[in-house]
This record gives sequence, structure tokens and C-alpha cells, in this order.
Amino acid sequence: MAARPTAARRWTSTRSRCAPTSGGPPHEALRGPHQRATVPAGGDVVSVESIGTRVAEIDALLHAVNRGAAQPTQNFAQVLQTAQTPSATAQAATAAGGDVPFGAEIDAAATRYGVDPALLKGLIRQESGFDPTARSSAGATGLTQLMPATAAGLGVTDATDPAQAIDGGARYLRQQLDRFGGDPAKALAAYNAGPGAVQRFGGVPPYAETQNYVQKVLAFAAQYRGATTAQPLPTPPVTPSTGLNYSTV
Repeated sequence: MAARPTAARRWTSTRSRCAPTSGGPPHEALRGPHQRATVPAGGDVVSVESIGTRVAEIDALLHAVNRGAAQPTQNFAQVLQTAQTPSATAQAATAAGGDVPFGAEIDAAATRYGVDPALLKGLIRQESGFDPTARSSAGATGLTQLMPATAAGLGVTDATDPAQAIDGGARYLRQQLDRFGGDPAKALAAYNAGPGAVQRFGGVPPYAETQNYVQKVLAFAAQYRGATTAQPLPTPPVTPSTGLNYSTV
């Protein structure tokens, strides 16, 4: 639930330096502090599918790092394998039935609080990748990434317990839906950046991470409903901002 830096945000500042030169040999582009990556020479074809796969791999990698599963001695391929391996708890939950880990618990909580189960599944997928032990650097914990104060207010005593985390996350999402007139986008933005930020901006805040978060959760929810789209979702406009204050009130 706490806002976290994304790979997209870090890549934005280097994107202009990564364009291949026409007709020239492969060149190097800054990828991070003191790191360089070889970029294909002009004329090389890179499929959209391969880019999407790479982004998905990086997303899984970040989840692994956040939950402490990645080890310093592992190379990228090893870390990626770790990232894409569901936790034992998640595997057991999936084996018990349902289209996603903890599907029965998610459906029950969605019914209890009158929340779209597909939306709740999309939220959990984006928040934790269905890993009940996920923990962010900001202290958000569990499937629904509840901050300690928020968890306490929702009656969640152990955010790593799947049943409690799902119940608390569904209840908090319901609160945000009620607060913002049932608007899923605003409710999700409030879940990510805090309701105060949504109120200040009168909608989804112009934070790159929050706008990306809302877009991803809605896309995941559409997938869980069985919807398909031939075109990617439109990217919301992003207004550069500094000194972001991710309010939780």
C-alpha cells in the first residue's frame, strides 16, 4: 500500500540516452550508477513482446528483492528464477482451488465488503505478487501491503497472515470506494498514495508511480474478469513533481 519507487521512474531519466544510433555499432548507455548496458545497433528489431516480457521479469525481480528472497551472490537469471517461484504458502493456496492464490479468501472478503473480487485480486497482485511475506522498505507488509498504523486501525494484528491481510485490504479498499463515490481509479490511488493526496488533486495524483499503479491494477482486474484488449491501456499524463508527500490521511 505504501508508495514505492518503480523501475519505470528510474528508467525515465536515462531513456533519452538509450536510443540506438542509426547505422552505427552497438553503443553503451547508462543504466544506473556506474553501470552500463549495450544497446542494439540501428536497424536491429526488438519485438514489443520481448520488451513486455523483460518488464514482467523486472517486476518479478523487484518483488523478490522487496521480500528479501534475492541473495547478493545470485546472478540475474538465478534471482529471476527465485522471483518467479511462488512461496510455499501461495502454492498450497492455489492447489486448494481458484484462479489465483488465496482465491477463496479473496472472494469471501470481496463479498463481505461489497468489493469487486477481480479488483481485489488485481490489487493484491500489484501490491505483493500474492506473497504473504512481502515487506516493503517503507514497512508495508503482507498480501495487501498494509502499513502498521493502517493495519492496527483495521484490526489486523498480523499482516503476514493471509486471511487477516486480505480482510484488512478489502475493508480499506471499501473505505476508499465509499470516500470517493465508488470510483475505482480514485480508490486505488488513495490506497497507494493516501486519500489526502487524491483529495488535494481532485483525482488520481500526478505521481508517476501512482498513475502506473492504478493503470496496472485496473488492467489486472480486467484480466481476472476475462476481458481482453487488443490495445494497451492509455498512459495517463504525468506532471513532474518533486518532494512528493504520500499522505496516509
